Order: sequence, then C-alpha cells, then structure tokens
Amino acid sequence: MTSSIVVPVIDVQNDNFKELWPAMVLAIKTASFIALDTELSGLGNRKALLAECIEDRYKAICNAARTRSILSLGFACYKKLENKDDDTYLVQVYNLTLLCSEKYIIEPQSVQFLVQHGFDFNKQYAEGVPYLRGNYRGVDAHGINMRMLFVELLRARKPLVLHNGLIDMVFLYQCFYAQLPDKLGTFTADLSQMFPAGIYDTKYATEYELRFAASYLEYAYKKCKLDNSKSIEAGGSGRHLFLEFCKYTGHLSKYVDYRPCLAGSSPDGPLNVCQRFSDYDWCPNGSQCPLSHDTDLIIQHDEKNKKKKRKRKRNSSSQGKAEVDGAPESKQPHMELEQVIPDRDTKPLPVTELADGAQAQGSESDEKMNTKVEEGNGVREPQAASADGELKTDKEEVEGNGVSEPQPLATPAAEKKEESMRKKLEGGTHRTGFDAFMTGYIFSYAATLTEKVGEPLSSESWLPECLNKVYLSGKSVPMHIVKSTFSKSFKAHMRMMAVVWGKSVVSKVEGTV
Repeated sequence: MTSSIVVPVIDVQNDNFKELWPAMVLAIKTASFIALDTELSGLGNRKALLAECIEDRYKAICNAARTRSILSLGFACYKKLENKDDDTYLVQVYNLTLLCSEKYIIEPQSVQFLVQHGFDFNKQYAEGVPYLRGNYRGVDAHGINMRMLFVELLRARKPLVLHNGLIDMVFLYQCFYAQLPDKLGTFTADLSQMFPAGIYDTKYATEYELRFAASYLEYAYKKCKLDNSKSIEAGGSGRHLFLEFCKYTGHLSKYVDYRPCLAGSSPDGPLNVCQRFSDYDWCPNGSQCPLSHDTDLIIQHDEKNKKKKRKRKRNSSSQGKAEVDGAPESKQPHMELEQVIPDRDTKPLPVTELADGAQAQGSESDEKMNTKVEEGNGVREPQAASADGELKTDKEEVEGNGVSEPQPLATPAAEKKEESMRKKLEGGTHRTGFDAFMTGYIFSYAATLTEKVGEPLSSESWLPECLNKVYLSGKSVPMHIVKSTFSKSFKAHMRMMAVVWGKSVVSKVEGTV
C-alpha cells in the first residue's frame, strides 16, 4: 500500500514568465535529467500516425506539427542529491500554458478531451506564453521567450526523458527549434546532436525493461510507486527511490498548484475493472462506465493475476478501426491497437537499421502492435526556493513535511463516489506538469534497478538498454536516435547549432557531413 503525496507544480504563464525565468533556467542547469510532456491542439489523420512504414508515419506527424500547436508544456527537473541514502532526488515541476502566435488548427475532439480533463482555454488565450513556430528569427535572440528556454535546455546537455515520445519530439522541434526536415534519418541525426546526453522513452522502458502488464503513463507511474513502497517497507538491501520537493514561500507560493496523488485503496468486494480502460487508458463510456477506471484497482487486479498474460489481440475486422476513430483525438495515437504485447520473458527483436537511420520493416507477423521519510512513499521534507531560484534548506519542521493528506469526505459512501469520479475525470490545469513528473518518476525508479553503487553518473549508466530508443506503437522494435554515416544534418538545424553552441562547433560538425 502506498501513501498519499502532494506534488507542487509551478504554473507559468505570460504574466510571470520573466519573473520565473531565473528559477526555471537554474532548475534546468542543475538537473541530472529532465522529463517533458506536451498537450497538443490536434494530431491530424489518425490512421497515418499508425502507418506501417515509419517514414510515412514520420511524415504524418510532421504535417500535424506544421499545422497544429503545443498548448501546454510540462517539464520536471530531477536533481540527484549526493551524500543521501539510496537514490534521492530534488524535484522541481513546471507547467507552462502556451499560445502560438500564428494560425493553427485546433480539432474539436481535442478541445472536448482537454476541457473534460480541466484544461482552461480562456486562460490559455488570455495568459498563454506566446511563441512562433519554425525557423529561428533574429528577434528570438533578444529577450526572454520560449525558443530561448528551449535553447537553455539544449545548452544544459542533460538526458531528455519522455513517455511515448516520438510525437512530442517532432512537435518540440517544429515549435521551438526549426522547420522539420523531410526525412526521418535527418531528424534522428539532428536529435542525436541536440541531446548528446541521450534521449529515453519510459514507454519503451516500461515495456521491455520493467515489463509491466500495461505501459500507459498513469499505470506505469503507480506501479513503480507501489513497487518502490513495497521495497522500502520490506527493508531489502536493494536501492530505493526517495524524493524531495522545494517549499515555495512568499509571493512565489501564489504560483504553485499542489497536485495530490492519493494512496491506493483496497476494495472489500471483487475487482470489477474496465478491461478496455485497463488495456488502453481509455473507455468510450467515459465517466458513465459502470466498471472501475481506478488505476490502483487495475494494478491490484493485475497483481492477483500475474500468471495470466494479457494480450491485445489483432483484429483484422472493422472493430479495430472503430476504436481508433471513436477515441478522443488526444489519446488515439497512444493506443496500442491491433497489437500483441511481446512476451515479458523476451527482449525486443534485433533492430535492422537502414542507411538513413530508419528501421527496416518486418513482416506482419513480426509486428506487435522529499528530513523524515514518510512511511512507504519515499517523499522527504521539502526545501525552500527563493525568487531568484536559489534553493535553501528549511531546517524547521514543516507541518506535514509539505505533503498534506487530503481531508476525507463526510461519509464513506460519498468518499467512495467522489474517488470514483476523480479517477474517471482527472481534473486540474496542470496535466502536462504532473505528467512530466510521472515520466521522471518512472525513469528514476527504473534507474535504481540498474544503477551500480559507486559508479559515476553518465548517460550510459542510467538505463543503458534504453538509451536513444523511442517506442513505436505497433512495432516490436524501437526507433533509434542515431546519426547515420549516410545522413546529413538539416541546414536549419546547423543554424540553430550556431545559436546554441557557437559557430566553432558548427564548423566541426559541418566538416563531417
């Protein structure tokens, strides 16, 4: 059983963007790794996003990124603290509400999905941080803006962590970096230079390293949290994960939204979980579904049925297509439809790479679509942060250690009903910030399982089997972020490298292509 924790998420918008800039940049520069998540205005043709040919799939995502926009960006900076027991991280989470200053498409189903999950479009249009998509403009170098924040991210040379991150990376490139290249091989070559410390996809790590029964974000996060709590309570000799959060005081406190992550409940009766939601993190009946969408219950159900292998069966009939067309647009590309989950006792098949860095296509049969620790949750006492971003240790006892337990409702029946609705409609305006936090938690937990005591931190020592491997829906092999000897870097990318790292670095790179 896990304990409740509350995650402080800093809400960033146009009126406080410059004020919070020093704190954000300091968090990025001092982080050990950075986890990102985005919320988008749409994704375009769903069938094309799941095209069998990865090059075709990339082109479809590029078309969406060129015509749609990022509405919200969340990032979580995880800083590993030395001289601490086990693996202890100081975590800072930011949620940025954004507004593209150019024309872009926003899809009705995406609007519906986002509103149902608490996204405030009035706030976005009134207070969103403006940005321009595409290539670098000279005006971008003067002032504080989103493109320069992305430049700071690149200059930090930290490992980048995402969950099911292909679409996120394409949109980040187009919105904050440069016009996207036409070829996938060029894109992956550019990414390998943009993030030399490596890119990690927790979707891939969940599938092929942690080998959980399901790999969607909330499930993977809560399963990692549960396993970590069990390990701490058991007092085993292995490494454990602990978190610390900043304690925001003074005027900074008005920007913080405290996102609760409640403890899992233990039902008295049978575990009547919705199998479709259990498999795909989506159900067509939404909050009206008579079955449970409680991820904690789903995990308990899977724990009791460990010997039972859940497979998502192929369906060559129109039923599979109906699931894609009927799902909320923000969720469709994350649904592993027409897919069989690989046996958890086997590794993914070897990757055959083409000259441009794309993956060779296999046959249809080859494709499978934060001083006192709170007991059990690994959260330690928070630290204080000043307006200029300087972290200060709070030596005085903080009530509840900065992790306040939510107050129960008047009656058990009302509490149960409210909990059920909360699970089915996960409200709040900090979806991307908390999603980035969950992504970082999964990665840091997985890293504790592979880390060798006394070994210095490096991109190779985090999750060596997952370095520069991005999950591909419907494929049994990942996309590798590599620069092929046959692929050239995009010209727009070379110009941005001059902005990020200086012309001397660019000259050296240009001499190799």
